[in-house]
Amino acid sequence: MRVDAWLWAVRVFKTRSLATAACKAGHVRVNGERAKPAQPLRVGDEVRVRTDRERVLEVVRLPAKRVGAPAAAESFADHSPPPPQREARLVVGVRDRGAGRPTKRDRREIERLTGRARRD
Repeated sequence: MRVDAWLWAVRVFKTRSLATAACKAGHVRVNGERAKPAQPLRVGDEVRVRTDRERVLEVVRLPAKRVGAPAAAESFADHSPPPPQREARLVVGVRDRGAGRPTKRDRREIERLTGRARRD
């Protein structure tokens, strides 16, 4: 089975064309080497996919066509590292309703807190 078809069939990518584009861009590696879209896959191969984070997948089954999410999860073993912790969101000062427009001093305080630079 082709790499791009397998990635699409096990629902790593939403469309097959997105899977093909990822292969052409070099975001997919099979057993440590860059994969072309038509490269054949076998059971036991390691597929590394770089999307928003890197996923390390081991091929367990080769489905004949696109399958549902529960069957797709059984088609590979996920050896990916856990996703990074979400950073605690910084709460920016909220102005009271009806407090009016911020003064120049207030605006500079807000810029200092949010880390945004002035646009001179």
